[in-house]
Formats: sequence, C-alpha cells, structure tokens
Amino acid sequence: MALLGPSLLICLILVSSCWAGCVEVDSHTEAVFGMTFKILCISCKKRSETSAEAYTEWYFREKGTETFTRILRYDPDALLEVVDERFQDLVVWNGSKNTRDLQDLSIFLTNVTYAQAGEYLCRVDRNLTFNGYVYNIVINKTIHVEVVDKANRDMASIVSEIMMYVLIVVLTIWLVAEMIYCYKKIAAATEAAAQENASEYLAITSESKENCAGVQVAE
Repeated sequence: MALLGPSLLICLILVSSCWAGCVEVDSHTEAVFGMTFKILCISCKKRSETSAEAYTEWYFREKGTETFTRILRYDPDALLEVVDERFQDLVVWNGSKNTRDLQDLSIFLTNVTYAQAGEYLCRVDRNLTFNGYVYNIVINKTIHVEVVDKANRDMASIVSEIMMYVLIVVLTIWLVAEMIYCYKKIAAATEAAAQENASEYLAITSESKENCAGVQVAE
C-alpha cells in the first residue's frame, strides 16, 4: 500500500504529459452542404522547451480557378480577421487560444455551401527563440475539401461496425457454450455425490444388520 501513492502519482504525471503533447492529424475532407465543417490544421513545434510565437493565414482556391486568395489571418494580438467577404460570418476560430505559440490552427466553416469546395492552404509563420537567436520558419498545409449532399461513411467505420457485431455474436455463442458446460459439470457432480451417498447408506445399513445378527447370536 505504501508504494501505491508514488506509483499512482508517477502515472498521473505521465498521462498529463501525454495529454499536453501535440500530434499532427490530417483533416477530414468531406463537408456536408448546410452543415458545420471543421478544417483541421495542426503544426507541432519540434522542441517543446523552445519558446515560440506564431500566427497563421488561410488561403482558398475555388474549383476551376488557379490562384489562392487570402481569406483570414489569426494572431495572438488581433485574433481572427476575415478579409474575404465570401467567408464573412461563416468562419469560426477553433485553434489554440490564450497562447502566443499557436500549434492548433483549425477553423470551423458554418453553413457550408458548394462555393466553399476547393483547396484550402493553412500557412503557419513561427518565430523560434533559442539562446538569444530568432529563427523563422514557414509551414504550408493544403487541405482539399469536397461538399456533398449527404455524409458518406468511410470504410473504417463500416469495418469497425461489422467487427463489433461479429464480436457480439462470438461472445454470445461462447457464453451459451460455457453455461451448457457448467450445467453439465454441475449435474455430473451432483449425480456422483448422490451415488456416493447412496453407497454409503447401503454400506451403513448392511453393517447395522450384521451387528444386529451378531448380537442375537450372542444372546
């Protein structure tokens, strides 16, 4: 019991450090017409101990066009600034907040329309400060977004659902077989105990009769 406290504390520290980490995940690319859609853009800092400041600019290239147009800018001071009237009141910031080191730069598109289908460019401009030196790095992430009438299920969700049902059936069959096995084992044990009791009763009865006959002969 004395080791439980420190061990639990270490586990909590490790879990907390995992939660605080940054993981780059690809964005979904299929938006549903009239719904809210999250475009994921995550740019992790390679060394967490290095201080950094970052801002982001998003660009959009509509289908059938060749050039990207800047649609918004977000920095820790001015926050969200939408500069493309096509996206006015349709973009919500969903990235890092209350920090100058932006690593999650995701946005929400509300009330998605077909005109919002195309290529989105998430540009991260980050200044890293280390030993008095400032190093600037620019990272671009491109996300292709399609707009559909109805959400299509991906293959992973279909396979996982099928596996779930298969697992339920297998576990049910195993449970029934286990119950039958236990019932037969209990029935066999009960029958053996009954036979043993009957044998002991017959042996006691026979011994009693022999004792009674010996008493009569002695008289």
